[in-house]
Amino acid sequence: MSLVSSLKHSIFVRIYAGLLIVCLCVALFAQLLMDTINKERVQSYRETMAKGAFHLVSEGIAHQDNEQQRAYWLSDASSLFGSTFSVIPIDKVDFTASELRRLENDNTVVRYNNQPVYADVYYRLPDSQSVLTARVSQVTEQQVRAIAVFLLDDLSYQMTLSDKRARLAELEDKFSFPLTFQAVNTLDLDSDQIARLRRDEVVISLQDTNSSKSNSAIRVIVPSEINDMAILIGPIPLFNWFPLNLIISMILISMFLISLGVYALIFPLERKLQLIQVGVNEVSKGNLDIQVQVIGQDEIARLAATFNAMTSHIKRLIESQRELTRAVSHELRTPVARIRFAVDMLADTDDEDSRFMQRDYIDEDIESLNGLIDEILTYAKLEEGSPKLDLEPVNLRELLEQVERETNALGKPIKIVTNLPNAKVTAIADRRYLHRVIQNLAGNALRYAETTIIISAGVKKGNAFVSVEDDGHGIPEEDREKVFIPFSRLDDSRTRASGGYGLGLSIVSRIAFWFNGSMKVDESRELGGARFVMTWPIKPLTQILAADELTQERSERDIENQ
Repeated sequence: MSLVSSLKHSIFVRIYAGLLIVCLCVALFAQLLMDTINKERVQSYRETMAKGAFHLVSEGIAHQDNEQQRAYWLSDASSLFGSTFSVIPIDKVDFTASELRRLENDNTVVRYNNQPVYADVYYRLPDSQSVLTARVSQVTEQQVRAIAVFLLDDLSYQMTLSDKRARLAELEDKFSFPLTFQAVNTLDLDSDQIARLRRDEVVISLQDTNSSKSNSAIRVIVPSEINDMAILIGPIPLFNWFPLNLIISMILISMFLISLGVYALIFPLERKLQLIQVGVNEVSKGNLDIQVQVIGQDEIARLAATFNAMTSHIKRLIESQRELTRAVSHELRTPVARIRFAVDMLADTDDEDSRFMQRDYIDEDIESLNGLIDEILTYAKLEEGSPKLDLEPVNLRELLEQVERETNALGKPIKIVTNLPNAKVTAIADRRYLHRVIQNLAGNALRYAETTIIISAGVKKGNAFVSVEDDGHGIPEEDREKVFIPFSRLDDSRTRASGGYGLGLSIVSRIAFWFNGSMKVDESRELGGARFVMTWPIKPLTQILAADELTQERSERDIENQ
């Protein structure tokens, strides 16, 4: 079976494939969402980190008295920072609306480029008509040291410690990390770092952590002009691409989306099973008229169709049992009455010849009862469920020759014509049951034929067939389906004189059904009487059906109409 066919007809394959697709889609969505969030986070991180440094540069420019001094200061700042600072009119840059809003809110604008790697940083100056800009290729220790120098330069305009602390607190609002004055002996520095501070060098240290709740960070310790005091910049958190809260959020979102996907896959199955459960509850209450809605073509749909077929089959079996009980009681009444009459005659007569004649009558009636019982048992076996079929290749020519010999042995004054197929023609069937079909049809034809019957068999278009025709009065079209009903009598002509119990054609019909075939009756074109034809597939049966043909066809039509 192809994958497309499997997906179409197997609900479990669809669920497994659907779960795989849902997981892949959710994983892809989570990856895209993570990338998008991280792009926004890293952009915000860049702008936040750049804001403090560019604010210090803008403050340094503001402290200069004239344009020449500003130019010198920018040149020195550029050399110190490692990137060229410049001041340009704001209208010379094509800013977007969101970028203009960030500039108006005293934030930086960072335009990052991947190939080649660089970032253009813009910061609005206090005059609102110009922006300070620089192109930064990479973040280095030089830039960190330059920020420390810019900070010291800004604090140099404050004379007292309290003023410096106040200014530092004011500048801290422009940074995303703390700026504080601290005593050197409280900074947990080693001897080398302390020596570098005494030489007025900036000390940069990494503050690593094994905690999942905090990220690694760096501290910048800047020597100040106040004895035993230093300016602590930081800790400055390093960017973490996968913080714990983001991972937890993505896991929760993914679980929620997977849950929605699983619910969408399972809900149709649950709904179908609920419909079947409703049907089962109704059947348990004795309502065999219930029909479950068949949706789709998957296993649950086939289960619903089988359930409908089962309930119809059970209902028909119950009705058939009632009919069979009534018919059997009727059929038994006559021979039993004759046996009782013969027994009474035996008791009332002393004539030996009369006794032997009554005994013969009793034997005939007992034989008739045995035949009726055999027919009833055969029909009941075929009716109650799937019989055991010994499927094998059957040579149709040999079988027809056997039936012809057996029929001629009955000594009826009827001409039997057999249209024998090729000697190599075979069909897959149970030989015993197929022999019973042809034998019953031939026996039925003998009872109603006037001079001739024709027995035929063969294979056409992948189907095998057997046919029996007679030159009797035929069967009216409106009564042709009734002949397969157990114990049916179409008219008074079918009496004990012509033999039969009304079960032969019913047995033939059931055997045709278990062969996965069909049985029909029409008019013989050659003889003018009735023609009975049974057809069935020549290939082996692949499944055992669980209901009568009419119910099964109705179930298939229900599936097609969904």
